[in-house]
This record gives sequence, structure tokens and C-alpha cells, in this order.
Amino acid sequence: MNKPALLRLHRWITLVFALPLFVIIATGLILSIEPLVQTSGIGGPAIDPGRVIELVKRYDPDGKARGLSINAGSRSITLQGSSASAIDLATGEAASPGSTLSNVFLWARFTHERLMGQAWLVTASTLAMVIILLLGIVMGLPRLRNTLSGWHKGTAWFTLPLILLSPLTGLCMAFGLTFQTAPASSAGGRPLALPDAIRMVAASHELSHVISIGTRGGRMMARLYDGGELRAYAITSSEVTPLPRNWPRLIHEGNWSALIASPLNVVTSIALLTLLSTGLLIWARRTLRKRRPRADGPAGVAMVGSR
Repeated sequence: MNKPALLRLHRWITLVFALPLFVIIATGLILSIEPLVQTSGIGGPAIDPGRVIELVKRYDPDGKARGLSINAGSRSITLQGSSASAIDLATGEAASPGSTLSNVFLWARFTHERLMGQAWLVTASTLAMVIILLLGIVMGLPRLRNTLSGWHKGTAWFTLPLILLSPLTGLCMAFGLTFQTAPASSAGGRPLALPDAIRMVAASHELSHVISIGTRGGRMMARLYDGGELRAYAITSSEVTPLPRNWPRLIHEGNWSALIASPLNVVTSIALLTLLSTGLLIWARRTLRKRRPRADGPAGVAMVGSR
């Protein structure tokens, strides 16, 4: 396939998926700073596990909650699978409405993972992004110039590892590819009750570093920051053990190192937004340039008459 045909395919795939790609990239940019915000709140005062267990038993006496999330910054917990709102650790009452930033993160995550409630649309758009980038690579090295096209090509080539890794890891997550070096441990029997799981985690880790504790895949798990990395742990009645790293997820979400990966994800999102916007502008300018002679009125009529 020659270069003009590749360029045409590159352009039309971009036009078809432009809107969903814009939403996915924009929400990805918002989520890029979430690890930094989370780690900024874990250096506060310690959280009393007895207080957390007391509140869980008070608000979930029947043990129906799937788990809980802990917000060390706002000193609150939220039960998962329960109608209860966030609970203030100090007062034991319903916390004031969540901060604007936390609500934005919640909206961005839902939209990023299920665009218009359709996970398949996110997967299809991510696959389209990979194809667009690969077509750009196949078309060869660019001539860097101080033009819109030059900035478009230069941005793509200078950030290529980042902008290609982001959608590829997203596809790995969508298709369940973890590249784990060891099998995930699986505990037999029923998962621990939530209060018991909290007690086990608190015995070996500070609860202010914990993001969530809950049932996932038939076992009790915890996600907590350990040395700036968001690790997953399996919780049993006898121990809390780290699970094999899910590298695609760690890389895509920027959780392998909040201080390094989060800024890199911000750069990646800005580069992708730049590519999408400049690509659309290039197409719009060329389209208008082609249509301009047809709108010249008398000149256009003269041309038709001359035929």
C-alpha cells in the first residue's frame, strides 16, 4: 500500500473515532494526576483500625458490604455495595459531600472505562488509536518544520514510546493480559469478613496507606501504597501477602511510581491531545482549501461554461 493510501486510511480512522478518542484522552489526563493526589494524603496521622472496624459494624451490621475505600486525605471511609455515603472517621457521621476533585476523578474513571456506558466502545477506540499510530510509523520519518503538520509529526515521533505504550497497556487490561511472572495465590474457602480483613491488614500496614479493602474474584484483597507503588495484596486468616504485579495496569494507571509515572502519563495525554487536535485541524484546512474554488461564484460558473 502506497503512502497516499496509508495517509487516507490514517485520516479516516481518526475522523471516525475523533469524538470518543477525545473523551478517552481527556479523562485519561484527569486520571493521570490521581496517584499524586492519593499519595499526597497518605503522610497524615495514623488511622485507628479499631475505629474503622467500629464504624463498619455500625453501618453494615448485616455484613453485606463488598468492601470499603479509605480516603486518608479527608479522613473518611466509604462502604462498597452499600447505600451509605462517606463516613467521617472523627465524628462517625455521614461526611460532608465529597470534594469537587474526588467527584471529578470518579466521573473520569467511569467515563474512561465505560464511555456512554459501553466498555466495547472504549476498547474499539483504543484499538483504533493503536492502528492510527502504527500507520503513522509505517509512513516513515517526518521532515520537521515549523508548521502545523511539522508539529503534528514531531510530537508523534518524539513521544512515540509513551503514546504507543498507553493504548497497548489499555488493550492488555481490556483483554485480561497481566504478564504476571507468578500465578496469583488463591485461598480456599470463603473470603474473610470485612472487619477481620481490616484487622489483618492493620497488623502489617498503616491504614492511611490503604486505598481499598474488599472482595474481588472470590477472595479478599487490599490495594495500598508501598514505597510509592500501589500494590495488591491477598488477605487470608493467617497472612497478608503481595500479589504478582499486573504490569499493564501499573503502567497504564501510573501506579508503579506515583512521583515518576504520574507526570509521564500527563505528558502522554497532552501529546495525544496535541496529535488529535492538530490532525483534525490539518484535515479541516485541506478540506476548506479544496472547497474554496467551488465557492468563488462567477469563477466557478465560468469554469463550468468553458467545459
